[in-house]
Amino acid sequence: MTEEANSGQPAVLGFDLKGKRVAVVGGKSGAGLGIAQAAQAAGASVVVASRQFFSGTDRPELAVFEQITLDVEDEDAVREAFKAIGTFDHLVVAAGPAMGTWGSFSDTDMSGLRRYTDSKFLGAWACARYASDYITADGSITFLTGGTAVRSKVGLAAVTSVFSAVEALGRSLALELGPVRVNTLRAGFIDTPFWDFLTDAEATEVRQKVREKFPVHRVGTAADIGHAAVFLMTNPYVTGTVIEVSGGELLVDWVF
Repeated sequence: MTEEANSGQPAVLGFDLKGKRVAVVGGKSGAGLGIAQAAQAAGASVVVASRQFFSGTDRPELAVFEQITLDVEDEDAVREAFKAIGTFDHLVVAAGPAMGTWGSFSDTDMSGLRRYTDSKFLGAWACARYASDYITADGSITFLTGGTAVRSKVGLAAVTSVFSAVEALGRSLALELGPVRVNTLRAGFIDTPFWDFLTDAEATEVRQKVREKFPVHRVGTAADIGHAAVFLMTNPYVTGTVIEVSGGELLVDWVF
């Protein structure tokens, strides 16, 4: 008898989430929505959580999901949200503040950094902490960061620091929470509403730079992130790691 048969593990793994329940915090737009859609396509029932609740009329693409309202900066709200969700299998924390809310190192106060840390790092911590009481033993937690975690840029000291902290949290929790698996997705340029602060001309220029400079010669999509997230949910031997989904962004020099 093979070791796989002995352990009860299948010899061939797939991307099947049938019968699984997935919670995506920050799952109503951007990469988070891409993850929610990919999980549902793989057969999961999906709960999406964010600060706003949208009707099926306002956002028909969300009508297929269970929705809950959740502010990750409110610890009591996080605790109650996961109590309401109950037992589930996989958590993805994709929530984060809007572009530019973190402030700069030279600011005369650190309120921007504190808000950013509260949302991105402490929010991830709180979600993992209170979700861990309800995640099944063969489940997983996935955090979302970006390439700035390892490639600093002027004006983004807060982002680099917080992303690095989230990735370190993922490694630590892989030990703390095992056999529940904990990983991080490090995204590159993903063409989502996150970039809506750019003018149309600026956005066109950024996309063209990506196509010219990135090795894959195309822009990333929310579906690319969703595909990687489902891999992390379904592969039972991946934990404590960072999966980069960037189109080779960190191999080249470019400025957005």
